[in-house]
Amino acid sequence: MKRIAFIPARGGSKRLPRKNILPFCGKPMLVHSVDVATNSGLFDDVVVSTEDEEIANIAAQAGARVDNRRDDLAGDSNTVIEVCREFLQREPHWQQMVILYAASPLRKVEDVQAVVNLLDQGDCDVAMGVSEYSNYVHQALKYDEQGFAVPVFPDWVAQRSDHIPAMHVSNGSLYGVWCKAFMQHPTLYPEKLKTHVMPRERAVDIDTELDLVIAEAVARHMKRSY
Repeated sequence: MKRIAFIPARGGSKRLPRKNILPFCGKPMLVHSVDVATNSGLFDDVVVSTEDEEIANIAAQAGARVDNRRDDLAGDSNTVIEVCREFLQREPHWQQMVILYAASPLRKVEDVQAVVNLLDQGDCDVAMGVSEYSNYVHQALKYDEQGFAVPVFPDWVAQRSDHIPAMHVSNGSLYGVWCKAFMQHPTLYPEKLKTHVMPRERAVDIDTELDLVIAEAVARHMKRSY
């Protein structure tokens, strides 16, 4: 089995500038993802994809292989799917790819192992880390043309929460794909999708200054708890 850990880490984040290498618990942010991939012992290679020289240097010092991303794949409108597919077109020998987001530093080796285990069972094309919604999703609202709030789930909005089926959401932490299926059908939401439910405290996705403050508080709490 040829399995690769792939960490996308472009330099141009806007809402939280340089978020992928901001200091977090004594290390640049992305180093936590490099470390968890390396420490898992699951991968033949750990790659950081970036167009940014500073990020590349930090990734290399952490022990990752750097894949120099083309500038035309480093813009705000470019998707991770595009980046992964372009990489796999150049390196088609990989069988499994686990995508670890650089701004999710609190996931653990056991989360990576769980996603790989789901893939290895052989009956799904994609496995991802998910979490419970922080608010009651069945009470979600959207807005009509007049600006009035309308329930997204009108049949459920008045129901008690314990009468609603379990629902989870991708937490932006990690995705595992069978490369052949992914190249044929480039989506992270195929028909054959399985999920690993992660505790909310390990599923923090840092995209804003507030996210960073919350993640640091959660990390301190987790350190005290072990």
